[in-house]
Amino acid sequence: MKVALYLRVSTHQQTTENQKIELESYCKRQDWTIAKVYDDSGISGSKFNRPALQEMLKDATKGKFQIVACYKIDRMARSTIDLLHILTQLKNAGVDFVSVTQAINTSSSAGRMLVSFLGAVAEFERDTIIDRVKSGLHRARLNGIILGRPRIEVDAQEVRRLRDSGLSLRAIAKQLGVGVGTIHRALSGVPKTPSK
Repeated sequence: MKVALYLRVSTHQQTTENQKIELESYCKRQDWTIAKVYDDSGISGSKFNRPALQEMLKDATKGKFQIVACYKIDRMARSTIDLLHILTQLKNAGVDFVSVTQAINTSSSAGRMLVSFLGAVAEFERDTIIDRVKSGLHRARLNGIILGRPRIEVDAQEVRRLRDSGLSLRAIAKQLGVGVGTIHRALSGVPKTPSK
C-alpha cells in the first residue's frame, strides 16, 4: 500500500520532524510504502491554498498513492468545511485518509461515519455563518448604514458628449475610471443630443 504523508506546522520556528518520525513509525507497523512526504511548514491550517496540500491533492487524482496519513486532523485543516472538502477530494480520487494519533481511518465504517458527521457539521457551520451575515446586514440597515460600494457621480453632460462622439459605454467607463453601470445611470437622466 502506497501512502502520502502530510506534515504541517504554523510557524517557521516550529518543526515537522516529530510528526514525520511518528508517521514513518506508523507506516512501518502497517507495512506501508511511503510514496512522498508533503510538508507545509510555516503555513496556517486556516489557509486552503497551501502549496504542499494542493500538490498532494493533485497527486491523489493521478493515483500516486492509496492513503494520506497525517499526525492529527488539525494538521490537515482547521475548519470543518475545509477538512470535509479535502476528504471529499481524496474520496473522489479513491484515496483513504488516516489520522494516526486519533484512530481516524476513512477505509473503515467508523471512519466513513465520521466523514458523514463532518458533512453535517460543515453544513451547520455554513448555515450559521450565513445567518450571522444576514443578521449583521439587517442590523447595519436599521442603523442607517448604506451597504455596498459608494456610488460615484460623474458629469452626466460629459458622459452624453462622449457617447454622442461615438465611444462605447465600456470605453467611456474606462476613460472616466468608473464602472459601466455608473455610465448607464448617468445616461438615463440626460436626453440624447438631437442630430443636426
